[in-house]
Amino acid sequence: MPIPAKAFQRWLHGIAPNTSTSDICRVSGIKRTTLAQQLVRGKVAETTVVSISRAYSVNPVSALAAFDAYSQLTDTRPPSRSELVSQISTPDLLRAVLARSAADPGGVPAAAAPAGSSVLEPAPHATSVKNWVEAIDDGELRHRVSAATGIAPQNYSAQLTANRLAPELAVATSLAAGVAPASGLVATGLVTEAEAGWPPGARQAALDSLSDAELTTLAGDRLQTLGRALRRQEHDHEKTEKIWENLG
Repeated sequence: MPIPAKAFQRWLHGIAPNTSTSDICRVSGIKRTTLAQQLVRGKVAETTVVSISRAYSVNPVSALAAFDAYSQLTDTRPPSRSELVSQISTPDLLRAVLARSAADPGGVPAAAAPAGSSVLEPAPHATSVKNWVEAIDDGELRHRVSAATGIAPQNYSAQLTANRLAPELAVATSLAAGVAPASGLVATGLVTEAEAGWPPGARQAALDSLSDAELTTLAGDRLQTLGRALRRQEHDHEKTEKIWENLG
């Protein structure tokens, strides 16, 4: 839900008093025309608030929490282990499987791959939004989000398939699942792990805590999902080629 322009201007005056719009746009990397258009429409994008917050050393999550639509972000509870694991990319999971599988002839884990020795790709990743929702879904989550926000279930699913989720839907999903409100903003890439208050190394610690069976099963599930997606892409590509062939 975009921020009302009047509320945004009050907030902006608080963090950058007596600063021209040109200077604000210059330091935050926002085009003047973009900000002007948002102000004229009376709705300022959350990404604008985040960019300006970072430029003036203000925590973006705290900045968003200053607005009524995002007041729930004052809840700074830590993410669950399942949420943390959902934000680990499939390649990183596969590397972890291979690292644990590296063993000497006697079956002793290789000393060259101690727990936590790898560097994880930063969140978000290619399926971070969908993985996050699946990690916190009790089977009825999508229906609760639909009832709370009015979004049609098929439209919500379409956003997940595209690995995106509007900020207000991300927060609504967190609230409906009873998890940290800022977690969805990390999954969508609006804010970073650190900005959301995730402890340093939390994802790696969650990965290290998985048993070999849990890790292998999770990696296998991710590969199956990737395989289905690739098959759909190949099928769509074939259909497109046939259409062009029929058109001559």
